[in-house]
Amino acid sequence: MTDLPKEFRQQLAERFSNVTGSDVTGSIFTGKELQRHQSDDGTQKLLLEWLDGERTECVLLQDDRHHRTGCISTQIGCAMGCRFCASGMDGFVRNLSRGEILEQILRLNSLLPKEERLTHLVVMGIGEPVLNLDSLLPALDSATAADGLNVSVRRITVSTVGIPAGIRRLADYVTKNHKAYKLAVSLHAPNDELRSEIVPQNRHTGIETVMKAADDYFAVTGRRVTFEYTLIGGVNDQPLHIRQLAALLRHRNAVVNIIPLNPVPELPYRPPAGKMVRRFAEELSANGIQVKIRFRKGDKISAACGQLRRICR
Repeated sequence: MTDLPKEFRQQLAERFSNVTGSDVTGSIFTGKELQRHQSDDGTQKLLLEWLDGERTECVLLQDDRHHRTGCISTQIGCAMGCRFCASGMDGFVRNLSRGEILEQILRLNSLLPKEERLTHLVVMGIGEPVLNLDSLLPALDSATAADGLNVSVRRITVSTVGIPAGIRRLADYVTKNHKAYKLAVSLHAPNDELRSEIVPQNRHTGIETVMKAADDYFAVTGRRVTFEYTLIGGVNDQPLHIRQLAALLRHRNAVVNIIPLNPVPELPYRPPAGKMVRRFAEELSANGIQVKIRFRKGDKISAACGQLRRICR
């Protein structure tokens, strides 16, 4: 349109995308589905490619309680560098846009039969969610809208490795907009030395600062915080770690979600023995801490926690 001012044409090019080439005829999707994998437990994983050629994964989880959960990504790659997680192995590229996040939700919803819809959303895919709240929160607004997918705000969990400023910003948004999102903090270790080794971001914060931000989230929102603890064989599953974690959480209204490590072939870490998982859970419970064990789903198609990545192997 050469009759438009050059500056205006430049603005159009920067702000709008050409959807030609979308794999869904007549849809508003801008991405392309490159691969779809399905596990015998009902889990489905999508590898999506965006207009700039970058890729990311998202997952549909199903269970016998009629929960239909979408696990979505917020970034292409991840800068957090957790040592046992595949998502950061290929580095960080960029944030996903509001539309790209919402597209994941819509695509996962479309995998279900017409009489079903997503019941839960977990922001636990690739990336650090609280570092992309500008895109994530508007996307969740659309997903929870009554004239949209109408997912209950109480069935949405935002997971973070523990960025205090991001946690507080999320808490502020939740309270001002009456969005009762649940917060999950990826703790993975009960002391600073070990956590800094396997979760490098901890070197910039420290457990005490992360826990204070989580406490503030609970105080402001009234929503109990979940602490995710990936149990790694011989690394963070010893009796000392149980005692330290119990001391850290004993006086907090919190839940510990124990996640036996889902192995990544390129990484040296391995899952704990089954008896160690049971012992860890039982001793925490004996200390008055509520514990849940997350059973594996989707690990046969590399769709379980810690196995997602932006580059298909």
